Parts: sequence; C-alpha cells; structure tokens
Amino acid sequence: MPKVKYLNANNTPMGKTLKEHRDRHLHRRRKKRDYSYIIPSQPARLDYLTDNRDDVTITWVGHSTFLIQYAGLNILTDPIWAKRMGIGKRLTEPGIPIEKVPPVDLILVSHSHYDHMHIASIRRLISPHTQVVVPVGLKKKLARKQIERCIELAWWEELVVEGVRITFVPTQHWTRRTLFDANTSHWGGFVLEPAAAIKGVAATVVEKSEQDLEESSEGFVSELELTDSEDENKCGRWSDTLNANMSASGEPLPPTIYFAGDSGYFAGFQEIGERFRVHITMMPIGAYEPEWFMGPQHMNPEQALQAFRDVGAEIMIPMHYGTFKLSDDTAEEALARLEAERVRTQTSKDCIRLMVHGETMIVHTQQKMVSS
Repeated sequence: MPKVKYLNANNTPMGKTLKEHRDRHLHRRRKKRDYSYIIPSQPARLDYLTDNRDDVTITWVGHSTFLIQYAGLNILTDPIWAKRMGIGKRLTEPGIPIEKVPPVDLILVSHSHYDHMHIASIRRLISPHTQVVVPVGLKKKLARKQIERCIELAWWEELVVEGVRITFVPTQHWTRRTLFDANTSHWGGFVLEPAAAIKGVAATVVEKSEQDLEESSEGFVSELELTDSEDENKCGRWSDTLNANMSASGEPLPPTIYFAGDSGYFAGFQEIGERFRVHITMMPIGAYEPEWFMGPQHMNPEQALQAFRDVGAEIMIPMHYGTFKLSDDTAEEALARLEAERVRTQTSKDCIRLMVHGETMIVHTQQKMVSS
C-alpha cells in the first residue's frame, strides 16, 4: 500500500537537488562563524514549578522545548534533552535537568525532525497518565518505539484536556527521520486556550522574587506592560496590555498561547491570527542561513517578527536558536537582526520577551475587563 505523503498548504516544495546540497556544503566550509556567544542560563525555580497548580508559567528549557504550566497541567513542547544533534554537541545545558521536570501531563510534538522529537527524552518523561499529542501520521511510528498513549491531530483539529482546548495549526515545513519516510507524517504548531473562554480580560506578565514565591502566590516585584510611547507601535490587536480570557461567569481564565513549532514564513500566520485571539507566541528565529537554502522551511528573524505581527499576539518569545548548530547562523547574529528589525518597525521593546535557559515567565490574570 502506498505511503501517505503530506504537503504544505500551498504545496510549497521542500526538496533540494544534489547540486544545492553540494553548494551549501561548500558555503559552510568557506564561511567561518563565531559560535563563542552562549545563551545565558539561570537556575530553574524547581520548588515553585513542582508545587505550582495555579499560575500560568512558561519556562524555556532550550531550543523549542518549553515547560508550560496551564490550568493546572504540566505541558512540554518538543522535548529534547539530547546532548548531541548528529555530529554536533549541544551548546548549552537544558534549563531544567530532565530528572527535575515536574510530572508531565501533556507532551506536544510539532513534527518528527530529530531536534523536535527525541525518543529517549520522551521515554524518560512519560508516565502512565502522560498524554502525547502528535501530527497525523506519527502515532504508528511512536508505537513502534513503545510510546503508546498517543493522539494524532490533523490541521485545525482540536481536543480538550481538563478544560484546555488544544488545536493543531499549520506551519510551512517538512519531515524526515530516515531515507524512506519523508513527509509521511505532518507538521504544525499548537494553540492552547481555555475551553470556556468567551472574551478578553487583562493579564500581566510578572517576575516573582524568590521571597515572594515562598511567601505568597500573589506578590510580584515588576510587571511587563506594553509601552504607550508615540515612537513605538504597540503589539497585538486586543488591548493596551496583555490579554487573557473570560468565562461566561465572568471569571478570568488563562491567556491563549501559540507554540509555532518550526516553519518558514507563509500566509498561514495571518489565518491563525484571524481564527484565534493569541496573547503569547513562541516563535522560531534561527536555523535560517544560508537563506537561499533554508528559507522555505525556516524563518529569518525579520520574518519571525512579521509572523508575530500577522498572528496579532501581544508577546513574542523567540526560540529555536542557540542550542544546536543546525545551520550557518549564530545566536548572536539572530538576536542582533531581530533587534534591528524591531527598531526599524518601531515595535515596542516590551513586545519581545528574550528569555534565558531556565527562566520562568509567570502570567498573572487580573479581574479587569478590556474591550474585545
């Protein structure tokens, strides 16, 4: 029986000729890059993360791996604790040691590439109650690896887990793990939102001190608010501050979070912004060089900022850079280009949240209505 082959929304091809692969190899040999810049890290707030069941948090482990605590669930995106990727050594240690990760309820896998789906990591993280959510075409492959509790989703399909709606949304990419399985499973991103959400209420991203975390779950030392300066554009399309959601009873609910997985720039970002009221997005900015070769499958920093604006989110967390040497660009270059584009487009500094490995961003929902 012929294998099912999955495509991009506009049939954008991803295949490269032997000559293009050869030219890229020559380009890499000729172009020397400085990889000395390392993304900073900080000790993860392990006690807080282990005990937390109330706050919405986002902790960057590295690359595209985040621990998202949402509506009482511990959710991991594209878990990879591998020390090597092919012949390349991991550049930094994971922000949370794998043995210190709180019990995982959900694992979201965007696609099957090795830097997004690491079988050994998944095996160590799952327990009998852990649910793995993957693109259509990937369930049988994981079953062969003894990962059984798995649900497949096609583009725009959704499931609800304990009051959290998870929707699988398109990206522009491709997949392959062997010589014979190219594009036999799909690729995409995930939108997390409360199933009961009906309209927006204000929320604030806060940083809690260690003392605050020990004494109270309500205290914080600083807020992240969007600026109102005349020379900087506000982010998003929902309000002057980061928005969360509201239930029919008027209770504040968690904000909508969009994990973009891995993608080239495409029109689908606008459609996602039209379908969802996104508040926070994790957007890939790395593995784009040389752009003539990597362009269809990976965004450069300028395109990532445009995708963020297309989605209409309030906060962008850059990801997919600085953990592995996947292409010819460097973390320092990617961040410099992102900042230059932010300045050029007069985007507020508060719209882009640069995180270090191990850092936790805490979203505190407030009882305040804002316009829809």
